[in-house]
Amino acid sequence: MTVSYTLEVANARFAGFTKLLFRWKGSIYKLLYKEFLLFCFLYSLFSLIYRCVLTDGQQELFERAARHCNKFAKLIPMSFVLFYVTQAFQRWWGQYTSFPLPDNLMMVVSGNVHGSDERGRLLRRTLMRYANLSSVLILRSISTRVHKRFPTLQHIVDAFMTEEEMRTLDHLYSDFNKYWMPLTWFANLASKAREEGRVKDDIALRLLMDELNNYRGKCSMLFHYDWISIPLVYTQQVVTLAVYSFFAFCLIGRQFVKPERADELKVHVDLYVPVFTLLEFFFYAGWLKVGELIINPFGEDDDDFETNQLIDRNIQVSMLAVDDMHQNLPPLEKDKYWTDKSFSRPFSPAKPIFMGSTYDM
Repeated sequence: MTVSYTLEVANARFAGFTKLLFRWKGSIYKLLYKEFLLFCFLYSLFSLIYRCVLTDGQQELFERAARHCNKFAKLIPMSFVLFYVTQAFQRWWGQYTSFPLPDNLMMVVSGNVHGSDERGRLLRRTLMRYANLSSVLILRSISTRVHKRFPTLQHIVDAFMTEEEMRTLDHLYSDFNKYWMPLTWFANLASKAREEGRVKDDIALRLLMDELNNYRGKCSMLFHYDWISIPLVYTQQVVTLAVYSFFAFCLIGRQFVKPERADELKVHVDLYVPVFTLLEFFFYAGWLKVGELIINPFGEDDDDFETNQLIDRNIQVSMLAVDDMHQNLPPLEKDKYWTDKSFSRPFSPAKPIFMGSTYDM
């Protein structure tokens, strides 16, 4: 999940954010240091060539080129970078709010699918297992973390899917992602529960269907976010090309050259190190790297969504809480954790689980 620092800023105090400046994981320093070092190296290289290699005549030509670059580099519209990051952040937050959490669906299933016998329990657990299976299928197609955890359908079968369900899923041919198929099983099984009297009335069944459609809509929205990106021409030209071309001109234009007029000698300072240019690089290139980071939050960066932990959370919460199908459905079977009192996380590395910012206080 994203790097949490909520506890460190729990109270507003003098220079409260300065403690965050020295963190490495998830920091802008970790994202930007390679580009920053490359810019410093190239700037120093041009400076050494100008000061130590070029002749007087060549230095004069270099000085003219530096003044020209510095004058016209200001025409490059760098303000669009901030606008791009704003759009990327809105998209980033939209993807998080579209993550399919089964809590509401779980509560509706638990409250409207009745029966304290084994059949009732099997119905409730199977309904929620279908919902979680749908989220896993969509996430393994958009998240590198989840795909590495479940590289094939057999890995999902080894976790919580049955062999018969996998055969039923493979039997349906589709050119597109079939994440929606377990949700059709959910709908048919809910109708079957209504026929058996496990769902008391049509109002309860309608409530189940409404929550199911809301859950499916979030899965579909994640797929569309992954499918439809911010237009490439915008990312290429307005942002990437603008930033890199601006600082390419700065390598020449921001050099400390001799002043053009003699009266400028009084205010001319040769600092050797372009402090303000480096700060400008840090800010503008930093915005570009932030946009690069949040454009796809389902990768493996420090601040990307920890989708594996979200999957574990969804399965554990829904399966613990909820405690003859249609012909096109696989037969009902007890899941692998039917008799388990504790939930194990298959194919998941041992990582600390976020329990709240004050959990370890």
